Amino acid sequence: MWTATRFVFLMHPKEFKQEKAATGRLTHLALADSEIHVGVGFDEDPAVQALLGDPSLFPVLLYPGKAAWNLSTRQLLPADLAGRRLTVLLLDATWSLGRKMLRLSPSLQRLPRIMLTPSSPSRYLIKQQPHDCCLSTLEATHETLVALERAGLDRYPDPGQLLALFQRMQDFQMRCATDPALPGYRRKPYSRPSERTPARGRSGSRRRAVFAALQDQAAPPPGAEPAGREA
Repeated sequence: MWTATRFVFLMHPKEFKQEKAATGRLTHLALADSEIHVGVGFDEDPAVQALLGDPSLFPVLLYPGKAAWNLSTRQLLPADLAGRRLTVLLLDATWSLGRKMLRLSPSLQRLPRIMLTPSSPSRYLIKQQPHDCCLSTLEATHETLVALERAGLDRYPDPGQLLALFQRMQDFQMRCATDPALPGYRRKPYSRPSERTPARGRSGSRRRAVFAALQDQAAPPPGAEPAGREA
């Protein structure tokens, strides 16, 4: 799939080496003009720094926060890009690892941020999301393309393409999980996401506090103020 937007997946080494159902790699394979860079901190990565310093690009980080521009409620307009090509960087890792990647990359912290309010809960059946507003990398890319097409910044003629690929990958994993001869065999089938119990206690409170920023819809345009350093 060709897109006017350039997607850059910053993948944690654990995601690259250990995840057999990594949706970041799956999304990259589906998008013709996308790329993956593996690392933990990216300030010393020459390829990533070249992207951030390219005057023809408008790089933004897809990451929630009070200073993030919510594409679901306020459109990003062509005039905001000033003739530059929108480049969306995504941290492809677990939430805790993604926070570490951002903390170790001040150049990413300074980028304008965008975020999304999911149109539906995550469709991830073979993994449990840490919060009901969280999406897989593939789903986040899908939601971004939907929002960008609505704003006239991209074309997304087949919105079902990525989601169908996502479902086929999960169907394969679930078929493998029913085979006692395979290492991934599960005695019980995967439960529906709506039936799963969210984290409780201290862990649950911490997650709710972290994602409370998603409820804040007020934010300046992406180029107005650089994002502050993560605590």
